[in-house]
Amino acid sequence: MAHQTGENEQALRKILDMTRLISVVILSIHYYYFCYAAFRTLGIVSPFSDKILGNIFRTGILETFHRAKFFALGFLLISLLGAKGRKDDKLNYKVAFAYIICGLFVYFISYFSLYIDSNVVISATTYIVLTTLGYLLILSGGTLLSRIIKSSFNNNDIFNSEAETFPQEERLLENELSINLPARYRLKNKYRNSWINIISPVRATIVSGSPGAGKSAFVIRHFITQALAKPDPYTLFVYDFKFPDLSLIAYNHWLKNKHRYKGNSECIFINFDDLSRSHRGNVFDPLGMTDITDATESARTILLGLNREWQKKTGEFFVESAINFVTAIIWFLRKYQNGLFCTLPHVIELIQLPYDELFTLLRTEKEIEVLINPFVNAYLNDVMEQLEGQIASAKIALARLASPQLYYVLSGNDFSIDLNNPENPKVICMGNNPQKIQTYGAVLSLYVNRMLKVVNQKNKLKSMLVFDEFPTLTTDIIPTIVTGRSNLISVCLGIQDASQLRKDYGREQADVITNTVGNIISGQVTGDSAKQLSERIGKIMQQRESLSINSGDTSISKSKQLDYAVPASKISALSSGEFVGMIADTPSQKIELKAFHCQIQNDFEAIQREEKEYKEIPVIRQVDMKMVQRNYLQIKEDIKDIVNSEFERLLGDPALAHLIIRK
Repeated sequence: MAHQTGENEQALRKILDMTRLISVVILSIHYYYFCYAAFRTLGIVSPFSDKILGNIFRTGILETFHRAKFFALGFLLISLLGAKGRKDDKLNYKVAFAYIICGLFVYFISYFSLYIDSNVVISATTYIVLTTLGYLLILSGGTLLSRIIKSSFNNNDIFNSEAETFPQEERLLENELSINLPARYRLKNKYRNSWINIISPVRATIVSGSPGAGKSAFVIRHFITQALAKPDPYTLFVYDFKFPDLSLIAYNHWLKNKHRYKGNSECIFINFDDLSRSHRGNVFDPLGMTDITDATESARTILLGLNREWQKKTGEFFVESAINFVTAIIWFLRKYQNGLFCTLPHVIELIQLPYDELFTLLRTEKEIEVLINPFVNAYLNDVMEQLEGQIASAKIALARLASPQLYYVLSGNDFSIDLNNPENPKVICMGNNPQKIQTYGAVLSLYVNRMLKVVNQKNKLKSMLVFDEFPTLTTDIIPTIVTGRSNLISVCLGIQDASQLRKDYGREQADVITNTVGNIISGQVTGDSAKQLSERIGKIMQQRESLSINSGDTSISKSKQLDYAVPASKISALSSGEFVGMIADTPSQKIELKAFHCQIQNDFEAIQREEKEYKEIPVIRQVDMKMVQRNYLQIKEDIKDIVNSEFERLLGDPALAHLIIRK
């Protein structure tokens, strides 16, 4: 390979100069021959020059008027091919070609100037000036072309959007479980249709995005509608944070597809604000509470839900003391008359009893003796400060649930929580209220925890669990994510940001959830969430250029290197409906292009037409405040009856009289 040296460059420059000189000479001879009359008038001729001109004429170059001009132009273009001007990133092709086109026009149109005046000197002078001007314009334009930088620095892609595009899955891949989201993405400078094929929803899905990113409208809605529209529909659980937005969708699509279920299907609603449109369900259903450990988990769920800061203090003395005490209360009611009064309202009322009565009742149940002994001893030894510290936090927290509306819903038993029962498949919608997040969220967490244990069993129907604003619940979803796949349980968790999950669940549990799910669909997020997602999507090969301009020369270097396909800054600036993420595949349906960055396509006109036809959530029963208040007072009366009957029993039996505590 020849090396570029100073001598080579100097020789090339001399050849180009010689070529351009030949071009000028040919053009000068053209002027002299075709404007000879003007030169003769001016006395600028001689026999010697005429003799040379005659010899040149015999070569044929002057045979026609424009032949010499074409030769001159040809030699000029040859000289421009090797021209190397100092590069300038502000120059562009439009300016250069404007010079060349104007020059060519003037260069050839000057011919007509020979006929504009009868004076041959004036005509010739005008012709020479115009032709020379055209020649110089062509020379200037060609020189400008050599100075233009052929680089992507001259385009308008200031955010590197084109280099960060990558191929995405354009096939529609379906199976009996799949959820498929239609989308549109950009590849280089073209937009193409694609699909987000969640062919393995049983590996769990996280849908994240800041408020307004479009989680519910563009993603969660599809999970609900497609799950119910399958030939063999999913059984469905919907945690509706802003009731009845998602519940209305679930109910109407259940109406369309309930004939597809093989069993007798139901649509259940839990809603604490509109009691007429809510079923009643006992979260402490005795049939589902077979062991004292079930009571412990229920106590932990309700107390951590009411005291979110306790999530970070699990294992501490006062937290565990309160949980143990509530466990004892629950298990006592579970054992008393085979669980006839085992409901959360009865637990709340029982725990508010005076210590003499409360401890006397609890001492009658041998299975909880080990749980209550520390509290009884503290009371008998008059260590009231310690006792209040152990119990008061539980009493105060549970007292926040002591409302007639909550008591009414929680004391009934309209349905069972086994939504994927083959004989009785269900769609269960539980509604929260953003204005009462902590109170309602704690109770709904109890329902969810009980449900997760029931549905995660063999020989049940496939189920879809959809949680909007999942961090507002306190539930242990990890075992369901990890082990539910074999039982065809698909989990969809809607969150705003990973930091929100860490705040409510603690860093360790939040990291386990986010790192365990197989499918991630994310709208606009910022900070660590955006960085982690960018790293998870990975890197692609991108072309890079560097431009160096100095007083002597300009250099451009191009290279290819791996860089993030979707940088964190781009995730932080996503528009509503625009999502990035990764999906998981299956052994039978491999997907090579798992990453995506696209705009999910919704037919909003069709959705609006559909929503106009929606039926309202039905009235379950007519409920008035008298019924609610009567139920509230009945629960208080039940606790009094329990106390009276137990004290009568203890007083009537000398062998048990020692259990009565009196101070």
